[in-house]
Amino acid sequence: MQQTTNTILMVRPASFRMNEQTAVNNYYQQELTNMLPAAINAKAQQEFDAFVNELQEVGVEVVVVQDTKEPDTPDALFPNNWISFHENGDVAIYPMFAENRRLEKREDVLELLEEKGLEINNVIDYSEAEEETVFLEGTGSMILDRQNRKAYCALSPRADEELFIEFCEDFEFTPVIFTANQTVDGNREAIYHTNVMMCVAETFAIVCLDAIDDKKEKKSVLKHLKSDGKEIIAISEKQVTQFAGNMLQVKGANNQSYLVMSTSAYDSLTPNQLQKIEKHNPIIHSSLKTIEICGGGSARCMVAEVFLPKR
Repeated sequence: MQQTTNTILMVRPASFRMNEQTAVNNYYQQELTNMLPAAINAKAQQEFDAFVNELQEVGVEVVVVQDTKEPDTPDALFPNNWISFHENGDVAIYPMFAENRRLEKREDVLELLEEKGLEINNVIDYSEAEEETVFLEGTGSMILDRQNRKAYCALSPRADEELFIEFCEDFEFTPVIFTANQTVDGNREAIYHTNVMMCVAETFAIVCLDAIDDKKEKKSVLKHLKSDGKEIIAISEKQVTQFAGNMLQVKGANNQSYLVMSTSAYDSLTPNQLQKIEKHNPIIHSSLKTIEICGGGSARCMVAEVFLPKR
């Protein structure tokens, strides 16, 4: 099993803005009051295009899907929450917390990948759980260690424990469950997505241990990562607010691995942290300021990794 892929799916925004429906438990989102909606979307498109360009320059194969104006899907540029692709040709479709995010799910994305010669054998759709108000937002809610068949999940209103365990049974992952918190107005609140505070690459893991308040849970996460031979690079809660946990390792040309992140994440890292990361792979970073401020998500959220077998 591979941990990283050369092929990724990204959705170019058509009506990006701060999504009022997700802001209730995504504490990273802010409103840009000094910009008109059209200007915010145009800026997000610029950031998106520059990011895609950076990835293509090192040989990452980016499948770009254009979002549509109708239906209204302000968060469509974060496809990793509603879909994931697996090496055996399985595709998972996930139940989404915000009603307007449920509209992001598109059949034609699967058709497009099949046209590109990729094989889809089986679609496992968990969307029905939305009717029970039970959610599991894809590789936002779960960090998959595909090589070691482990799935890490910080429980939150968007990551249901029972459904997570069901996913792990269906896809043959060992569940590693914990709670990750952040301080909001003096209170400890659940971090909305695991991929904001944690990233698992082939030979290392970046994780905000300070977010895991329960000592036992922290120990368990560390034990799993260490037993799989990962070098652990710890980041602070302050760095998490700069999206330093929201990173993804991808493959470029000649099987070269890269760690992808935003410029704000990169700028928040210490020389020592950068040195540790660069020992494993080069870094690619791109400015995603507008997307981060309004969307409350960053580089990792924008990428759905495609592991499907080639026909």
